[in-house]
Amino acid sequence: MSDKTPSLFRGREEQITPLAERCRPSSLEEYVGQEHLTGKGRIIHAAVNGGRAFSMILWGDPGTGKTTLAKIIAEGCGMEYHYLSAVSSGVADVCKVIASGEKNRSMGRQTLLFLDEIHRFNKAQQDAVLGAVESGDIVLIGATTENPSFSVISPLLSRARVLKLNRLSDENLAAILDKAVSSDRLLKDGNIRLDAGVRENLVQLGNGDARRMLNVLEVAFVLSTEGFVTGKELREAFENTMIYYDRKGDRHYDTISAFIKSLRGSDPDAALYYMAKMILAGEDPEFIARRMVIFASEDIGNASPNALGIAVSAMTAVQNIGMPESELILAQCAIFLASSPKSNASYTAISAAKNAALSGDYEIPMHIRNAPTGLMKKMGYGKDYMYPHDYEGNFIAETYLPEEIKGSVFYNPTENGSEKAIRERLIKLWPGRYRQHD
Repeated sequence: MSDKTPSLFRGREEQITPLAERCRPSSLEEYVGQEHLTGKGRIIHAAVNGGRAFSMILWGDPGTGKTTLAKIIAEGCGMEYHYLSAVSSGVADVCKVIASGEKNRSMGRQTLLFLDEIHRFNKAQQDAVLGAVESGDIVLIGATTENPSFSVISPLLSRARVLKLNRLSDENLAAILDKAVSSDRLLKDGNIRLDAGVRENLVQLGNGDARRMLNVLEVAFVLSTEGFVTGKELREAFENTMIYYDRKGDRHYDTISAFIKSLRGSDPDAALYYMAKMILAGEDPEFIARRMVIFASEDIGNASPNALGIAVSAMTAVQNIGMPESELILAQCAIFLASSPKSNASYTAISAAKNAALSGDYEIPMHIRNAPTGLMKKMGYGKDYMYPHDYEGNFIAETYLPEEIKGSVFYNPTENGSEKAIRERLIKLWPGRYRQHD
């Protein structure tokens, strides 16, 4: 806004600008966090001090300072700065920036294109900036919350440095919060004060995301009486705040991985925590249920054979009932699976059997082949087959595997849960085969 704009409207502009934007640092000296990039002698510090920027992909969670870094780089290097969001912009917008970059380069000035959420650009759209990056018409800084190895095309990755931004520590968030409370004019004019414990709770609610923390603070301040923010206002401000979660991104895969590993580690509390995060973030409940069905066979198997039935029943119930009632069904199933004895013997068994099947196309023994016609019987199909039910205990020591792999053990049951009884029975039936693996 021009300096000639009446002060009344400048004040109004400040009032409607979010706190996180009002508190955005304008230099590396004011910037908090990401010391591995911004510390003295580190890559971004060196670029700003040297006045020469380069193309990069900033990869990190929301609120970790990606946009702020791009603005600081542009300012520190004296660059013309352009912001585009991949959500609302297209190739035509990129071409306008490139045209400006060509003109600036002819005058010896760099142009920075900050492309927010670059992972939302498709391959053709990302291709549009390649030539300009290579020629130096623009310096591209792309911001993404997703792993750029999967979301950014290889030619762009080869022309840009990928810099990982870490989630902000509690100390970082506390410093940002204190600076906002002490220096933001609107908060100070409103006589902001924080009740005991509110500062610590705000840092916890931020959970590594400075923007989130400041947004909650601002809402709580608006809800407060004469600027005194208590736990009541904080809870109300945070109540409907969504947990950051991308159902196609890293957070999705990391959370479901943590959930499955918690089930496997027999920790029902950790499993419920990660399940709750997924539910609150709007994850598809059927996806959670399907993963538990897979887990029931892969990680529990015959150690608790009814686990698979319970998981399948839970999945069916979720499909027919829907949310929010399905939360209880998912929770019950997760608790049962986490608390059950574990065995991956079925998983390793089928893997070993597949490897054996791939190692050679061995002939099926004649005595267990199908013999539906007289000709096949004359050829020896089914000859001398011993019917187990004709023998004591419904068992007879017989050869079923091909000769080349006779005696192989694919299924090696554990001593856990119901599988212990299975192991004991197999050792009794096949002592020559199973005792050597006991």
